[in-house]
Amino acid sequence: MTDNIRGALFMVCSMICFAVNDAVIKSLGGVLPIFQTLAVRGGMVVVLLAILVMRSGWRVQELRRRDQMILLLRVAAEVGAAFFIVTALFNMELANMTAILQILPLTIPLAAFMFLGEPLGWRRLVAICIGFLGMLFIVKPGSDGFNIYSLFCLAAVICVTIRDLTARSLGAKLSSQEMSLFAAVGVFGAASVATMFEPWVTISLASWAALCGSSFAILLGYLVSVYAIRTGDVSFTAQFRYIGLIAALILGYVFFGEWPDRLALIGAAIIVGTGAFTLYRQRASRKVKPA
Repeated sequence: MTDNIRGALFMVCSMICFAVNDAVIKSLGGVLPIFQTLAVRGGMVVVLLAILVMRSGWRVQELRRRDQMILLLRVAAEVGAAFFIVTALFNMELANMTAILQILPLTIPLAAFMFLGEPLGWRRLVAICIGFLGMLFIVKPGSDGFNIYSLFCLAAVICVTIRDLTARSLGAKLSSQEMSLFAAVGVFGAASVATMFEPWVTISLASWAALCGSSFAILLGYLVSVYAIRTGDVSFTAQFRYIGLIAALILGYVFFGEWPDRLALIGAAIIVGTGAFTLYRQRASRKVKPA
């Protein structure tokens, strides 16, 4: 088995873990308040990540003032993404939310072009524009099928894009696990403060089990995604992230009786197609070295 195949399998496992996490969190909608859900799950993730970081060795370098501000921005983006994603999960179809998040392979290179000066060819730019059109098929602005919580999902896309750009800026100054731990502490802290402004609900045994399962799934998904990136060619393995959409379709139908309408399915197909093309063009451009 080649490294690329192993990396692809790791990526598939990662996307399934993230889809399971989303489905489990969605099942808590109407059972637990949003901030309580984020606080309890965040606390579990902090403990698990802290154990991993201590086992691998804490090697945080002294950060300059600029890097400290970038790290703070990354944590703030993670907090925003967590809030917007959980709010969207509680209030919209799982597959639709997942499909909108699949636009990330389009927004990240566009933002990197605009703010980091990374190259972006006209083919990828056209694909990004078409992908945004596909997103409108899902969001349906101005129609009876419009869901206001789709805007929360779009806000999550912006936050995750900022998070990924700041990770590039920090480079090797922090390990992936250390950056994730800082982000998890930020989510836990912000959500814990926010719980003071909403009623605290007694957590049932079933809800505890769901929160534990969610924490384990999201951490396992993160670890396996790291293996995927390190094992195979990133531009090859990244294309398998769209397995997450298939998993979300299946989980949404089986456990919540949800199935996207025709326009949403068309929009999802457009996003997947343009995203895959963008990743392909990115891979091709990296192979072409200037003389």
